[in-house]
Amino acid sequence: MKANEKPPIWTKDFLSISFVHFIVFVIFYTFLTTLPLYVIYELGGTEAQGGLVVTAMFITAILMRPFSGSLVERLGRKKILLSCVLIFTATTFGYIWTEGFTALMLLRLVHGISFGVLTTATAAIAADVVPDERRGEGLGYFTMSMNLAVVVGPFLGLTLIQYVSFKYLFIILSIIMIVGVICSLVVKTVEQSHPAPEDVKRKMSIHDFLELNALPIALMSSLVAFAYSGVISFISVYATELGLEKISSYFFLVFAVTMLLTRPYLGRLFDERGPKIVILPCLIIFAFGLLTLGIAESAVLFLISAGLIGIGYGTLLPSLLSISVQSSAGHRNSYATATFFMMFDSGIALGSYFLGIVVSFTGFSLLFLYSAVFVLILTVSFYVVFNRISASSSSEWKEQEVETAGK
Repeated sequence: MKANEKPPIWTKDFLSISFVHFIVFVIFYTFLTTLPLYVIYELGGTEAQGGLVVTAMFITAILMRPFSGSLVERLGRKKILLSCVLIFTATTFGYIWTEGFTALMLLRLVHGISFGVLTTATAAIAADVVPDERRGEGLGYFTMSMNLAVVVGPFLGLTLIQYVSFKYLFIILSIIMIVGVICSLVVKTVEQSHPAPEDVKRKMSIHDFLELNALPIALMSSLVAFAYSGVISFISVYATELGLEKISSYFFLVFAVTMLLTRPYLGRLFDERGPKIVILPCLIIFAFGLLTLGIAESAVLFLISAGLIGIGYGTLLPSLLSISVQSSAGHRNSYATATFFMMFDSGIALGSYFLGIVVSFTGFSLLFLYSAVFVLILTVSFYVVFNRISASSSSEWKEQEVETAGK
């Protein structure tokens, strides 16, 4: 490598782990949108049961997050990756033979356990294989696989059930997961060759479950996820209310396109100039996206809001994840990612529930307007938090820039 040449991001390991992450979330979002229909129309359940079958997976995934970082570090990244991919795949096959609501609920709980640990492992491995000086850019590309799955999963599921039965849908998803297993086999991981200082004989503490240094930013990510949950939960219903149901499917397509176009530039800007110059403007853009969505009465405004949210929210997730990882020691990457996703999942789950209550009183338009105000308040909070905790982090970024410039 030449002295002024940046280390590569798109290595075989990075591509493989990103593809595993993408496939897992495609399966996740496909089930998220089709299982309520399966419960109501195939199993004869109620709308409440349809929502409960979605929530069940979130519950066990969130409960597993505090333990997943420790499992990944103690048992090894590769071992956890392979075992959880196999369990996740076996559980996906299980839907083919599951009959009855109770059995489905139990399967969803098991699925959430492997999902919680697996996504922690994939994120930790991605943080390891991405060069430190390009972490913001690299993790931006990595989390883009999850954002793309938001588009691919629902589109795949809702399209397939128009042509095949739910049983065949489950078979197709299971076959797709086999591809994920193959990709996980080729990933090479760098395991810790020595125990971390805090792992040496001592009493169990909160550090065995969470990375406290990552907690402030992880908490902020949960609040961002809380605001976004209203979009992912109610956008199709809101579009129908506006008489825009024919273009509702294009919302996440526009979201994905704007995210793809802006992610490379914003990822590099994050690495070169630090987090504040990226995150604060993206919070404001996210807020304006929600504001535009709240006042949308035409297809044009509806899709403009999708683009703004794609730029704003689509950039926030990888940026916040990068800060969480950056705030922890190298051997604590798994704990940092587990802490981050535990809080992020909690924000989505709680937001979907509480905003569902709020919307019954306010309507969708006011809900999104209130969410925009909430995000603007978060912007001020982020500014205060950054001023308090970014001193040490920014010095690390500056040291990396000096080292990179000197190479």
